[in-house]
Amino acid sequence: MLTLRKLLESLGTIPTTTAWYLTDLAESRGKQALFTKQTPQRLKVLREHSLIESAVSSNRIEGVEIEGKRIGTVIFGNRILRDRDEEEVRGYRKALALIHEKGPKLTISEKNIRELHRLSRGEIWDAGKYKEKDSDIIEHQPSGRTRVRFKTVSARATPKAMNELTQTWKEANRSRELQPMIALAAFNLDFLCIHPFRDGNGRVSRLLLLLEAYHLGFDVGRYISLERIIEENKERYYETLEISSQRWHEGESDPWPFVNFVLSIFRIAYKELESRVEKGVPKRGEKRELILQAILQTTETFRIADIQHACPDVGLEHIRKTLAELQREKIVKCLGKGQSASWKRIKG
Repeated sequence: MLTLRKLLESLGTIPTTTAWYLTDLAESRGKQALFTKQTPQRLKVLREHSLIESAVSSNRIEGVEIEGKRIGTVIFGNRILRDRDEEEVRGYRKALALIHEKGPKLTISEKNIRELHRLSRGEIWDAGKYKEKDSDIIEHQPSGRTRVRFKTVSARATPKAMNELTQTWKEANRSRELQPMIALAAFNLDFLCIHPFRDGNGRVSRLLLLLEAYHLGFDVGRYISLERIIEENKERYYETLEISSQRWHEGESDPWPFVNFVLSIFRIAYKELESRVEKGVPKRGEKRELILQAILQTTETFRIADIQHACPDVGLEHIRKTLAELQREKIVKCLGKGQSASWKRIKG
């Protein structure tokens, strides 16, 4: 039975911890508009950095990782990719771009969920298609043994379950009988329990968190990577998911551990956004100093992506301009062309 349907029909008492999170998030959303009006330059820098972190972290949670020096090329470049992992990281960036650009108009429908899967999975044969065979969630233990952690919805029943989930989401948003952020977390739990795709379900679930939060007016994921915060709390993520998925098929699961985890992720993101915005935008001279320090801390050669990672508060264009200045001053030397070009320290 769907958790979202169950809560919509009979919510009962909200746990104290959940109520506390909701109050905190309501306050943070109120400050969100103030940040947007007062510090547009700062937010632009944060958006650029969040895009990189989200694409890298969401894939890394699933064991998909690329070389650090290739991050800039894979996410922003147009060159030919080296392997399947790079395809998936760039694909996730494309899915993020779709959400950032069309979020308010991109409805939570089966069609759009399949499209997010298609983009995030790159060119794989079943991208954008529901699973054709039953696939349970298997845990691989250090001893080499495996166990079925969760028995997902069968392939045959998946289309019906997804239709019910998306329709229930629409109903919840129309009636507002269920607190929207609780509905968001419950939807995410149900999606992961249905497990509609052969692979890539975790990544799509995180994209849906971002998209649904946009619909509810919680825009923090545009500036702070929710995926990176989930990765930093990965053990708790899997722990709460396992607890809340127990007896899900019988309609007797306890959703609150996972609901509270999701709410905590948004709370952490808002606290981080507030902290970063309050620091203010570095002045021009300060930005140059930050870039110089980052260069000195690298090996003899580095790429622009390395500087971006070390200086999240400095925009890409400013990094490029500063490197051009430093090259004229014979402090660094460019060894190639384009975003992926290597640079070399020649003094300092």
